[in-house]
Amino acid sequence: MHLSERGLNPPVSGIRAMFELAREYDNVINLCIGEPGFPTPPNVIGAGRDALYKGYTKYTPNAGIPGLREALSQKLLRENKIQADPETEIIVTAGGVEAVLLAMMVTVNPGDEVLVPIPSWPNYPEQIKFVGGTMVPVPAYEKDGFVPTKENIEERITEKTKVLVLNSPNNPTGGVISRGEMEEICKLVRKHDLTIISDEPYERLLYDGAEHVSPASLPDMKEHVITVNTFSKTFAMSGWRVGYASGPKQAIGAMVQIIEQVTSSVNAAAQYACIEALNHTEKAIQKMVKGYQRNRDILVEGLNGCKNVSCRCPLGAFYAFPNIQDTGLTSAQLAADIVKEVQVVTTPGPAFGIYGEGYLRLSYASSETEIREAVKRLQQYFNR
Repeated sequence: MHLSERGLNPPVSGIRAMFELAREYDNVINLCIGEPGFPTPPNVIGAGRDALYKGYTKYTPNAGIPGLREALSQKLLRENKIQADPETEIIVTAGGVEAVLLAMMVTVNPGDEVLVPIPSWPNYPEQIKFVGGTMVPVPAYEKDGFVPTKENIEERITEKTKVLVLNSPNNPTGGVISRGEMEEICKLVRKHDLTIISDEPYERLLYDGAEHVSPASLPDMKEHVITVNTFSKTFAMSGWRVGYASGPKQAIGAMVQIIEQVTSSVNAAAQYACIEALNHTEKAIQKMVKGYQRNRDILVEGLNGCKNVSCRCPLGAFYAFPNIQDTGLTSAQLAADIVKEVQVVTTPGPAFGIYGEGYLRLSYASSETEIREAVKRLQQYFNR
């Protein structure tokens, strides 16, 4: 069979490479994957089951069922201070991954430049490449809290720049853009007439009084922002594959037309489960956040007790991003050696872009027992 260039050269995931290495060992603790360790709340599972028994097994509207879009409209207003018409300004997607890709497809032409703060989720550069754009990395340094500064963004803007991707709280660093920082970034976006794709899957996973600010909620920004999100993180629904986006009518309308040719619509029963998730899971969310914060504190304290390792305390998401530069090893060398010696799986920082060298990503979304055992093994490794 003749394969296209895309088929011959698929992207290689640094995360998957660590999975493959870990398969060679027993008794492995995997802190590599970014997936909630909690189960989907029982009432959400029940709502999905009931939807199936009620016969909701047919195609749904391309943009998503009206009830879910209405619930999302209320959620966006209540939690994000974003006004979005459920009929024309909201789309339901097959996970947040599809929401980001659709947003790229309707805002980026071949040759356009897209600014992406680095370290970042590895899917952004691959999706930009997929739509023919050019990614321009913007450093988000540790000294700045792993947040892109206005200055670092502005010096990379050219006449070809069309889109800025923001992800706060951030994967992989846990950095959170403050209100003041977001306001300064938005001034820049308005000045240069850019579009923000704001990826907000970790919006509820905040600690130590940190605040989540959606750029679309700020003055004169609604027409400059496509907000994307997922049910995977906040509601522990990663396997249900439901995401969504909100934005200007023209952009969302174009996304709906594209989704008709790609996935047609999202699983019907899962959409009904998501209505339940939006309306009746607050206690479950608070329990999860409390558990993540406990795990964060255990892991960060443990990492800072390791020789030649230092770790900022993340304000959001469920990842630690320790600095390992004093070990004298590259991130990939160290991650591989840790697996071989103590069977703890981490992700090398360069999997998240060029400014990730000298760091590892560790997820603390698993159980407290696993986090404590991982800390024990890591200290055994570094302090020997």
